Amino acid sequence: MRALPTTDRLVLREMGPDDLPALTAIMGDAETMTAYEGPFGPAEIATWLARSQQRYADDGFALWAVTLRETGEMIGQCGPTRQIIDGRSMVEVGYLFDRRWWHRGFAREAARACRDWAFHNLPVDVVCSKIRDTNLASMNVAIRNGMSVRGRTVTHYRGVDMPHLVFEITRDEWMLRPTP
Repeated sequence: MRALPTTDRLVLREMGPDDLPALTAIMGDAETMTAYEGPFGPAEIATWLARSQQRYADDGFALWAVTLRETGEMIGQCGPTRQIIDGRSMVEVGYLFDRRWWHRGFAREAARACRDWAFHNLPVDVVCSKIRDTNLASMNVAIRNGMSVRGRTVTHYRGVDMPHLVFEITRDEWMLRPTP
């Protein structure tokens, strides 16, 4: 197994059943889940976790628990996943954080680490983030991590057509980026 991303403040690890309370706090919160048209219930959260665990087994990666290095507390999830976006097979870096931890740079830090992990460990030429067109904070994370809008798509989920922007960074752009 490849080493998972870490930063000065964060440790990313695979999620397991012990993470259900933290996932419930995150995904059961209406404000946090605005981009998903509302909070998830217990069955949806359990399915979400099971899907991540299956992706760990199948792909070797998926959304990971984002934990504080100092305390081990899970504050969100972030990681690369395989997605089909408008017929293209893509590796997407997704992120979703407990709103108590918003506006502290954790999403940007975790997403950057996952973007770098994907380029270092996967045979991909592009990494993307598919972001709901109303989610300005998430768009800013993608932009600050060197991504730019390269497409638009609509996802039908929970009975709603949800417009998204597809932010991308190529391997060449990533290699030329200024180091922080």
